[in-house]
Amino acid sequence: MTERVGFIGVGFMGHGMAKNLVEKGHPLTIMGHRNRAPVEDLVKRGAKEAKSAKEVAENSDIIFLCVTGSPQVEALVNGANGIKAGAHNGLIVVDCSTSDPTSTVALAADLKAVGISFCDSPLGGTPAMAEEGKLSALIGCEADVWPRLEPVALKWAQKAVRIGMPGDGHKMKLIMNFLSMGYAAIYAEALAVGKKVGLSPQTIDSGLRGSRMDCGFYQTFFDYVLNRNRDAHKFTISNAHKDVRYLAIMSAKSGVPNPVGNAVKDYFAMAEAAGRGQDFVPMLSDFVAEMNGVSLVDGKKQAAE
Repeated sequence: MTERVGFIGVGFMGHGMAKNLVEKGHPLTIMGHRNRAPVEDLVKRGAKEAKSAKEVAENSDIIFLCVTGSPQVEALVNGANGIKAGAHNGLIVVDCSTSDPTSTVALAADLKAVGISFCDSPLGGTPAMAEEGKLSALIGCEADVWPRLEPVALKWAQKAVRIGMPGDGHKMKLIMNFLSMGYAAIYAEALAVGKKVGLSPQTIDSGLRGSRMDCGFYQTFFDYVLNRNRDAHKFTISNAHKDVRYLAIMSAKSGVPNPVGNAVKDYFAMAEAAGRGQDFVPMLSDFVAEMNGVSLVDGKKQAAE
């Protein structure tokens, strides 16, 4: 049986994921939002647009949610005309957002009582990788759900791993995002220090690129720093701040002091407070440089902008 799929949140990541699902043979129902371009594109490819989360649930066997975080997920599940209102026994709901694991575990327990499997599948990769069907998925779900969920997830992911039970995927993703956003904060501060002491971003890159400290995240971050490619890593400072807040909550509940995480969080908090929340994460480097009275852009590039 071909699973009927629902998708809510067809933004930067969700559009590519949903596109792969419909193009690879799954009947697809999507819920639209204010940005009509990705919705209209998916409809042209064969998707049907629903007016509510309830309608998505009524027409789906598996629903993927790709929204901002736990408050939005909870509203989609439990709100008026929400998923729970239109759900049927055997429905699988998969939260692909980076959410608070405490909320995820509570939703899974609540929905299990009415025959719905709630799973978490936070994402690894970029919007470009989503379009290519090359994301990675860290999935928390009941063991009996995995045989149904894995082949569908592999329509938009090149790697899907069952991490454990519901909530475990989000725990793992928060740790991974703590590491990556930590890199971002360190890169930004290092670039500001370098500029202050006479080392340009290009000079710093010449020493780091190809070394043991090089990695995929480094390359997308420095693609913006060096080439001003705004789309190199389309993940907002606001979302990054949300994720490191969730990490701080998880750390506190586990009894682990999180001084490094709090330092990382403060950089993103300051940037968001300064009105830079919709900038993408590599642009944190410009904010930190400006705080320290320097620019990472040479005069020629700055004039071109």
